[in-house]
Amino acid sequence: MTIIDAHSHLWLKQDTWVDGKRILTLKNGRSIFLEEEVQMLPPFMIDGVNSAEVFLSNMNYAQVGAAVVVQEIIDGNQNEYLTKVQQQYPDRFFCMGMTEFRYGNDFLAGTRAVIDSPLKGLAIPGHRLFSVPTSPEEDHFETLHLNAPRMMELFKLLEKNDMVLSMCLGDDEQQIAEMGEVIQECPKLRIAIGHFGMVTTQSFEQQVKLALLGNNVMVESGGITWLYNSEFYPYPTAIRSIRQAADWVGWDRLMWGSDYPRTITAITYRMSYDFVSKSPELSDEQKALFLGGNAQRFYGFKNLPELPYIKNMSE
Repeated sequence: MTIIDAHSHLWLKQDTWVDGKRILTLKNGRSIFLEEEVQMLPPFMIDGVNSAEVFLSNMNYAQVGAAVVVQEIIDGNQNEYLTKVQQQYPDRFFCMGMTEFRYGNDFLAGTRAVIDSPLKGLAIPGHRLFSVPTSPEEDHFETLHLNAPRMMELFKLLEKNDMVLSMCLGDDEQQIAEMGEVIQECPKLRIAIGHFGMVTTQSFEQQVKLALLGNNVMVESGGITWLYNSEFYPYPTAIRSIRQAADWVGWDRLMWGSDYPRTITAITYRMSYDFVSKSPELSDEQKALFLGGNAQRFYGFKNLPELPYIKNMSE
């Protein structure tokens, strides 16, 4: 079975501010996260570097052929590092760029810079657009509506240049409706809705059904094990939610994503998908589409490696 991770993260160091609060890499896998010390990475990643090479080792062990790398402002802008990753490992990674919406920056110029780079798409954390600071002092905020002229220009730029849009949305009816307008205005734009439509919130159905509005809209499950963390492995309710989403939009619109590395502080990387591959509630065909077949088609991965199973010493 071809397995492709449609939602992961990489960074050399976290060093940024969000909503006036610090995010900074510490030692032993920990970070200051919004003024709280948290276990951001597994404790054996002692230098805090979340590198492509460590991820590839995890991918090879778990027999994951390729991964899509998205970005979030909580990790800081990683465009420079991800450009190098994309160039060094073009068959294993599909790396997304990020543009800065805050502090009055010209985010259209940032978008054009991503388009002109080796990066293959743009990641927008839409849930961060409700209260965007317009100055470094963060004394004035605005809401960036997805259907605003500047945003529509951004989306059309991506569509024209065949870039993929990775979009995580907030639990907000208005923003979901605005995303629907974007889909209809940009029918050729490839869009991946993240975090499985915020599956544990009331917006789940609305977000997933966005995939019915366009032929190039997918829904990926990055973070689903985090959203069902209180239930924990093997996440039976998550399996039922995946089946429900498939009933709404079809199995050909859904993709697995891990949200690596944050999720593997609680479980192993293989566990982030094998609760699906081992589930008796899904057919082999459904598993093959969800775990890799759909992502391979949508992102255009080719030349995937053959990754044989290597048994554990303890087996």
